[in-house]
Amino acid sequence: MQLDDSNLPLHERLANAVEAAIATGQFQTGSRLPTHRQLAQQFSVSIGSVTRAIDTLSARGVVRGEIGRGTFVLEQGDSDDGGVVDLTVNAPPPVVPLARLNEASLMANRQALGLAHGGYVDPSGTERQRAVIADWLSQSRTALKADDILLCNGAQQGLHLAFAVLQPRSNIILTETATFPGALAAAANLGMSMAPVAIDDEGMLPTALAQALETSGARIIYTTPVCQNPLGFETGPARRRELATIARRYDAMIIEDDIYGVYAAKGRLTYRELAPERVFYVTSLSKSVTPLVREGVIAPPPELMAAVRKRLRAECWGLPPYIGELAAAMIETGLAGDAASALREEARARVALTQDLLGLGAVPMPDGAPHVWLAMDPLKAEQFARRASEAGVRITPPSATQVGEAPVSGVRLCIMAPAARATLTRALKIIAGILGSDEDVVV
Repeated sequence: MQLDDSNLPLHERLANAVEAAIATGQFQTGSRLPTHRQLAQQFSVSIGSVTRAIDTLSARGVVRGEIGRGTFVLEQGDSDDGGVVDLTVNAPPPVVPLARLNEASLMANRQALGLAHGGYVDPSGTERQRAVIADWLSQSRTALKADDILLCNGAQQGLHLAFAVLQPRSNIILTETATFPGALAAAANLGMSMAPVAIDDEGMLPTALAQALETSGARIIYTTPVCQNPLGFETGPARRRELATIARRYDAMIIEDDIYGVYAAKGRLTYRELAPERVFYVTSLSKSVTPLVREGVIAPPPELMAAVRKRLRAECWGLPPYIGELAAAMIETGLAGDAASALREEARARVALTQDLLGLGAVPMPDGAPHVWLAMDPLKAEQFARRASEAGVRITPPSATQVGEAPVSGVRLCIMAPAARATLTRALKIIAGILGSDEDVVV
């Protein structure tokens, strides 16, 4: 076994070397890998690097660690159960190893048992909980301090809070021509409506946004600038600056859904950095680490912080304090960062797999994305979703993401949803068969 000379991180190169050795038969299904110390000596790397490599292989479904026994090679053919494949849920595959979760849980247990009032802490999260995730986001996405954010029950609640607080300004929310079903649900729950703004391959067109603000009277903009859901594009820095300038001109507020920020490929510039006085920055650990810890983060404009805090307390008294402690422990032990890296690597591999099996050309985010958009005629999109379901692959109905009256021209494939690549491969082959059998379905 040898390490390649690519630019990938050391642990990823090591994981690739071990996986290649398994693929060529050097390690048979069910066999035990050399110990961490033996692998470290063989490759002249640290035991820490070996641990991260094994965690990566576990996330890929290649090996399984057993406490006290070692690490064993899994049979790849058995990772696909042959059942219905659900590509409707935009969730990441499991990448959190049991041993690492146990480590974080023990740390969280110690912290949680010392919380004041048995856990009835500040509804926005404790100072320490907020400081830990604010620092983590500052290193990876956008500069934040503990006092800038509130913790909530996932990004979904963060969006609902933002919409509710802004409702007195406008009952209309402007967004892309297709959008996140959860945002549509939050708006509908509040009696608000969402209106579409024309887009190109980088998001809302500046002229179209200006016209919509001018004619509709709307003063709220909702956008997912990284791997837009469901369309999959990323809004670059220049376009963000243009749109932020237009929002300021019309005194409009922006709700920036950065839930997929972990996959950003066009830099770290956020709307919050450009216009903190008018941006609600919303994110969560659900897509970047694991949905088992649905810690949401909302950073509202300073003048609206009190209003968000008041509504959060009325709705649910904030995030359960133990989840706040577990999230903090996952960050402090390095588990969150390793999980995010593993998800980026897996997403890159799955996008490439999707391109290959479906014969796709260029895709908006080739370096990794949790979903891929297949553009097609609206009527064919509905027919395609139905045919896929009949063949054992569930796809979100295009109408679920529709904004306004115009039907959606395509379907979304949540390629990170299957736990194993083998399951995704089977689903993609079924989809390829449907596409190939109907000349009218054009991708």
